[in-house]
Amino acid sequence: MNKIIPRWEWRTFGDKFEDAENKIKKQGNGRHRQRSEIYILSQKSNDNTKIREGLMDIKSPIRINEETGLEQWTVVTKADFPIHINDLVVVYKAFGIPMPYLEKDQYSYSEYLNELIKPNSHLKIVDVHKNRHGYIIDDAIVEIAEVKFDEYETKTIAVEHANPDLVLETMKKLELTDYENINYIKAMKTQFGMEY
Repeated sequence: MNKIIPRWEWRTFGDKFEDAENKIKKQGNGRHRQRSEIYILSQKSNDNTKIREGLMDIKSPIRINEETGLEQWTVVTKADFPIHINDLVVVYKAFGIPMPYLEKDQYSYSEYLNELIKPNSHLKIVDVHKNRHGYIIDDAIVEIAEVKFDEYETKTIAVEHANPDLVLETMKKLELTDYENINYIKAMKTQFGMEY
């Protein structure tokens, strides 16, 4: 099994990043990807819980540097569908809510959404579409993306690396240090009036 290396992440959302975008795009053609995902927001947790490429994908923040605002995230699980009760224990822990009594040992994709997620008043499903452009700048992963949360459209820029100093250096190079660090969960909860 491959060792998971937690990454330090900085991200912001908005629509006025022209200077930073120009600096990023000067690095050459970025890797372009489009992706649709389903995020599941929980009123009781700020973990990143989503369905991506047919997997229940969970990331958790493990450290937040109060001085720099950088957040270190790690992958908790990537569970297949049909999803087994053993994986659901991890999922509900990430949601921050008690796991209900389950009638079966596993749930298909549609059963999971319709029987477990939609009826739960603490959870909200958000359809997210991402039009992503990824770059490598001084070894850091840098991304520009146009994103859509249900019908709400916005833009995001991100810088990621296992070394937080490299993230900060890249942010300075791209003149991004004046922007607030806003992760996907915070951006969506703010948009939909949920407490973060």
